[in-house]
Amino acid sequence: MTGLVVHGLAGLPLDARPSVVTIGKFDGVHRGHRAVIATLLERAAAHPDARSVVVTFDRHPAELLAPDRAPTPLLSVAQKTEALVEAGVELVVVLPFTAELAGLAPAQFVQQVLVDALGSAEVLVGSDFRFGARGAGTVATLRELGEQHGFVVGLVDDVCEVDGRRVSSTSIRQAIEAGRLEEATAALGRAPRIRSLVVPGYQRGREMGYPTANLAHDAEGLIPADGVYACWLSVEGERYGAAVSVGNNPTFGDVPEKTVEAHAIDVVVDLYGRTVELEFVAYIRGMQKFPSADALADQMGRDELEIRSVLGLPLPGAA
Repeated sequence: MTGLVVHGLAGLPLDARPSVVTIGKFDGVHRGHRAVIATLLERAAAHPDARSVVVTFDRHPAELLAPDRAPTPLLSVAQKTEALVEAGVELVVVLPFTAELAGLAPAQFVQQVLVDALGSAEVLVGSDFRFGARGAGTVATLRELGEQHGFVVGLVDDVCEVDGRRVSSTSIRQAIEAGRLEEATAALGRAPRIRSLVVPGYQRGREMGYPTANLAHDAEGLIPADGVYACWLSVEGERYGAAVSVGNNPTFGDVPEKTVEAHAIDVVVDLYGRTVELEFVAYIRGMQKFPSADALADQMGRDELEIRSVLGLPLPGAA
């Protein structure tokens, strides 16, 4: 079954089928979120002819309500919806988080979204769920409105622990920003990833024997801490091991912005103008300034050997 992504409420309902719905930001679609989705799918399967539905937003609500406290998203909206569909959700509804939406009274939100648009038979929310203008709606409010409109409310929290610590988007964000990939991967249930268009760079890697793909600065996903990483690079269905540098290249000192450069190992492939995805597997070392381009090239050779070991790639010259 292929999931469907709908932006806004126009065109809904799709048909007369009932919906089992959960609502949330789902930033990262981490292991805790996947536990919620598993319950959602179970409950949808228990309802005759019901569809599973995730209602989420096109931005973190704080971007509108408290911009100075809005966190950097772990995934773009496109990455998030793709991950939700991959998890088995039949319908993902992305609501634009506007002042109009934020100003809806709880009863209006329920009527417009859960009843008119989705025909909800069951709604799953966390115990601390709040909705409607100024967060006036609580789980108790939702249950009262459910009795009026004919849907039931179930509680399902995304509490999940790894090594005794609660999984949360905030803790994952902190781990990625600090380069703690093992911690972030365990909490996400997969390697952190970014996606971007490859654009022309300074060509210095090519001159040193390590041609790199320079990613555009508006990459989707959260870019990790400065440093060198072992990654998998995917493009149009092909996957390659890669050495990836994140930072402003202090050896040359003329790169004003944080950049991401990827060197595909053992292949020569023209990536300019193509969109690539990077999965960050392991942190190799921090960014540092070298006394010369030759010294940097020597270190890049050592980095590649370590990256080959991490990714299980053959050593140069191995049969």
